[in-house]
Amino acid sequence: AAAGSGKGEVLDGRAIAGEIREEMKEHGLWLQKNKGVTPGLAVVLVGSRPDSATYVRMKKKAIKEVEFVSKDIDLPETVTEEELLKVVEDLNNDKEVHAILVQLPLPAHINEHKVLSAIKLEKDADGFSTTNIGCVAMKGHEPMATPCTPWGCIEMLKRSGVEIGGK
Repeated sequence: AAAGSGKGEVLDGRAIAGEIREEMKEHGLWLQKNKGVTPGLAVVLVGSRPDSATYVRMKKKAIKEVEFVSKDIDLPETVTEEELLKVVEDLNNDKEVHAILVQLPLPAHINEHKVLSAIKLEKDADGFSTTNIGCVAMKGHEPMATPCTPWGCIEMLKRSGVEIGGK
């Protein structure tokens, strides 16, 4: 829309997401062919919150589309913090897993900070580690991972030709 026209433009997030998934698939195939590595994501879901289950289901669908390794860990609401930390430790040591996503929120009896801090920095899919968040906040520091929602919003604007510099 023209500046000052008062009219907005609907952005096609679904089409852009499809483009990004196709690019990720191509990159994953390149990694397989040239490096012998298939990217892998582990998704840990604790409990059965409908909103969390929906979000995780969407992630699993996207992982399948890009042909990455998917490790799905579904734990009951009653899992102990120690049991969850053991799952994270096992995933940290799993060579097929390159990124770990622990779906939030966790049940009240589990310390989210403790669980997220247990994820190795290089496997922090959400970019929630204190080191990574510090890098996001500090000018001149590159984060290991950019939190997906803000990255997705910025990427959608860029790919739609929206000028965001200085705004």
